[in-house]
Amino acid sequence: MKALVLSGGMGTRLRPLTYSTPKQLIPVAGKAVLEHVIDNILAAGITEIGMVVGGQGDKIREVIGDGGRFGARITYIPQAQPLGLAHCVKISRDFLGDDDFLMYLGDNVLPEGVADIAGSFAAHRPAAQLVVQKVADPRAFGVAEVDADFTVTALAEKPDVPRSNLALIGVYFFTPAIHTAVDAIRPSARGELEITDAVQWLVANGAPVKASEYLGFWADTGNVDAVLECNRRLLDELPPQQLGTVDAASRVDDSVVLAAGCQVVNSRIEGPAYIGPGSVVEDSHIGRYTAIGADCSVRHTLIEDSIVQDGSALSDLPGLSGSLIGRTASVSATRRHRLIVGDDSRVEVAT
Repeated sequence: MKALVLSGGMGTRLRPLTYSTPKQLIPVAGKAVLEHVIDNILAAGITEIGMVVGGQGDKIREVIGDGGRFGARITYIPQAQPLGLAHCVKISRDFLGDDDFLMYLGDNVLPEGVADIAGSFAAHRPAAQLVVQKVADPRAFGVAEVDADFTVTALAEKPDVPRSNLALIGVYFFTPAIHTAVDAIRPSARGELEITDAVQWLVANGAPVKASEYLGFWADTGNVDAVLECNRRLLDELPPQQLGTVDAASRVDDSVVLAAGCQVVNSRIEGPAYIGPGSVVEDSHIGRYTAIGADCSVRHTLIEDSIVQDGSALSDLPGLSGSLIGRTASVSATRRHRLIVGDDSRVEVAT
């Protein structure tokens, strides 16, 4: 079985961060979302991965590479325009060949993984097997209707009146039968080849389509609140490890991860938290659910429930919470507010 990871989305809900960084590379619990995806694919026993990339594909290649450091082999497949998930399957035909494959959206995090579902698919090989989860409001999702044994009877994309609360959560298993379905459908009203239309074509033509319910935590990391919630959940599960240096004036909880080469000086760090390699925390208080990237500087600052990306510097900040700081950013306090704000930014200033 192969894997197809879709990493071409624009990440408009995460701007301005995604003007310079693909949303799939935003870190949660010290590691890019896309790296968590790859970990799940490898745990399912799959090592040959095709990665569909868009306009920022070069940045994904730079971080992820050829897959060797993961024990995988990655083939990059460029998509000139985002024309739908089924279009991704169409342009990946040469890579996929006649193999079964797992299709995985590159901005989704499922910490419990899909290895069990992969095993079920491999054992029974329905034409398609969809990973679903019950949601409170299915109108924002593709929705699967199923019978008593979770055979899919119908699909709808973002229905106004959902007939099921089982949302498609961006993980699919397919046999080569999906290629016939993709070739048979036409673009939707929004001009995209919808994977729900392709799977519905399989259902309508009598092909067996199953659904598997994922019961663990799932996040589509498409906005800041979802990224921070995912960071909290993953930090809760992160095995503590303290490889950095801590001076005698500091206090660090047991549930903190200190990467090799980081330094903690006269500071308090509450766990769960993550401090990346080469970072320096001095005269500061790092609160729970904070992840500091590599080579950062945090001085005279109180920060909690936040993500600070690689190479950034924070200083003299009396209280940051629920923040997402981009790479190589500089944030410091002044007596008056001074803002340098990019397009589509949202800034909240104390009055």
